[in-house]
Amino acid sequence: MEKEELYRYVDHTALKAFTTWKDIEKLCEEAIKYHTASVCIPSCYISRVKETYGDKIKICTVVGFPLGYANTEGKLAETKKALEDGAEEIDMVINICDVKNGAYHKVEEEIRLLKEATGDKILKVIIETCYLTKEEKIAMCHAVTNAGADFIKTSTGFGTAGATMEDVLLMKEHIGAEVKIKAAGGIRTKEDMENYIKAGCSRLGTSSAVDILG
Repeated sequence: MEKEELYRYVDHTALKAFTTWKDIEKLCEEAIKYHTASVCIPSCYISRVKETYGDKIKICTVVGFPLGYANTEGKLAETKKALEDGAEEIDMVINICDVKNGAYHKVEEEIRLLKEATGDKILKVIIETCYLTKEEKIAMCHAVTNAGADFIKTSTGFGTAGATMEDVLLMKEHIGAEVKIKAAGGIRTKEDMENYIKAGCSRLGTSSAVDILG
């Protein structure tokens, strides 16, 4: 694939705890130059990015990030504020504690509530595959589908491992027809990007796209 096409799959990301406004400016200028799908940024920068760049770029942010065990009310508040500030896409982290306790219904209900809050905006659900068994991953595919989310996402990039082809193929097998896949974490080469897209990913989360593609 040509690099111009690959960029259109990328959520151009800067989520480190010490991300500065200078980092965000660089990210946004690159996103505009290369026509990435979005910029994925800390929520504290949403309103400033919106004021600075307007509709030149699509803003994505994270909720319950990166550990996922904030209560649902907190995640809802984060989501509503992010949308109010100008975010168009929300990447939420599931409550992995609930998954490990077998409370899959609680995870599904939380996703459903956040999808109600996002409405016609995009909700991506990070299931952090590195911490889950195969059975739990399949259960999360069903939860994401049943709750009406737009995407299932492999990883935060802050866990013990990122996306794997095995997990993407498992998701492809078990999600509903309307759910898309985002691979994130550990995407380091052009070949990685192409392979994940060929496997069925509609988005790629990476902070390295410009380094990879030039």
